[in-house]
Amino acid sequence: MEFRLILFLFVASIPAILAEDISHGTIVVDGTITVAQTDDNFICATIDWWPHDKCDYKQCPWHYTSVINLDLSHPFLVKAVQAFDRLRIRVGGSLQDQVLYNVGNLKSPCHPFRKMKDGLFGFSKGCLHMERWDELNHFFNATGVMLTFGLNALHGKHKIKRSLWVGDWDSSNAQDFMKYTISKGYQIDSWEFGNELSGNGVGAHVLVDQYGKDLIYLKKIINELYKGSPFKPSLVAPGGFFDRDWFAKLLQISGSSILDAMSHHIYNLGAGVDPKLVSKILDPNLLSKVADTFSNLTHIIRRHGPWASAWVGESGGAYNSGGRHVSDTFVNSFWYLDQLGMASKYHTKVYCRQTLIGGNYGLLNATTYVPNPDYYSALLWHRLMGKVVLAVDSDASPFLRSYAHCSKGRAGVTLLVINLSNQTNFIMNVQNSINLKLAVKEQSISSDSFTRSLKKTFSWVGVKASDEALIREEYHLTPKDGYLQSRTMVLNGIPLELTGTGNIPRLYPAHVNVKSPISISPLSIAFIVFPSFEAPACG
Repeated sequence: MEFRLILFLFVASIPAILAEDISHGTIVVDGTITVAQTDDNFICATIDWWPHDKCDYKQCPWHYTSVINLDLSHPFLVKAVQAFDRLRIRVGGSLQDQVLYNVGNLKSPCHPFRKMKDGLFGFSKGCLHMERWDELNHFFNATGVMLTFGLNALHGKHKIKRSLWVGDWDSSNAQDFMKYTISKGYQIDSWEFGNELSGNGVGAHVLVDQYGKDLIYLKKIINELYKGSPFKPSLVAPGGFFDRDWFAKLLQISGSSILDAMSHHIYNLGAGVDPKLVSKILDPNLLSKVADTFSNLTHIIRRHGPWASAWVGESGGAYNSGGRHVSDTFVNSFWYLDQLGMASKYHTKVYCRQTLIGGNYGLLNATTYVPNPDYYSALLWHRLMGKVVLAVDSDASPFLRSYAHCSKGRAGVTLLVINLSNQTNFIMNVQNSINLKLAVKEQSISSDSFTRSLKKTFSWVGVKASDEALIREEYHLTPKDGYLQSRTMVLNGIPLELTGTGNIPRLYPAHVNVKSPISISPLSIAFIVFPSFEAPACG
């Protein structure tokens, strides 16, 4: 395996060698302080309501992947979800505020979604039959899913102008649905209220005073229905695009006992039809802009609602079903993994990817159910990156992105490095800040000599010297045949493909001497696990 990795890295680095564009640098990880913490089940994926005739840009990429008609018995789907050993799934999306639950004393007819010119998002109201709800919960239970379900928040309201909906929320149908869910013993981790109704909304919006009033009432219902239950679902809202004033006022109106998680949506790459989508994904300046949204939400929660946590309730990169031949290819993992790393730094507890399956941005192919590259990116993050976020710094160019967490389920630290450059091969030494602080304390040196000594330091694992051959684990991700828009991801030189029996392939690391520098080839991604990294913050 070690020889294979060396050969792979050598071949992958040939273009950079020929271009004579090799950059040496240092990454410093501070394992002494916890920067932030995510939830244990940070990785989340969505299942949407869109029917097969939902089309954008003369494309209809949803096929039969909706909550209503997804083939829950497909072995690829079952195995893909089971591989996470507790995947969080959010059921929701644009049409959720038009879903009727066919249970109890429903007074309206319950028909399937159909195209309707004057309907919200061009569709009529839809129907969730309890037989289908039973099937979904059987699937969730069998695959170990942790479920967030988005409720219809427009029931009982009416539109008065443009996209503004007014009136009190009619909770009767939702209550009957929740009662049925409880009676069947179905476990819901969290209920979410509405989809993209905040601020100016998307298709529809509700004024924050009314939304806050409805939210308080929903919390009362949850408390009553789950009274005496050993497990009470949390309440997540508003599931919309961030609007500073609207979000702040919602926390002020609802108060400390209502909202458990404040969810927002991100589509920072723009329209899926944009021909510049690939160049946007590889632009470090564009990727960093969304940090303002994360930072502002963190500030609002700390100031107005410290009892609530931040969630990304839906994020697909490019809106309107994602980018064809982009969102479902290797290049999208540069955006996706960078999002996961950045969101974690800003105290985001959960990050829901649009979608598990459906549209161009599914983790699974919408017709074959075969994993797309981002599926493996999500799975590696889920298995390797723990919930404790650490500070990391680098003297490399902005094209090398780096994030560090305590390793998941084991000692040590895991580093994620993302090389957005198409010609620079980064050769990086990793240092532990403990050593650097010790050096500063013990020596009085100039900044120049400090830099020279830092480059010579090899006992980076901690302050204790060791002669044993310490090993690190490396997971290098590249596209098949070097084609950025390949639908096949390559791990340490081996294409990731389902086994003959449809199982998710084993994700083997390469074992490398910890004292050697890390080589990050152009347009590649790597998870680096340091089992012996001394990090007091990791416990």
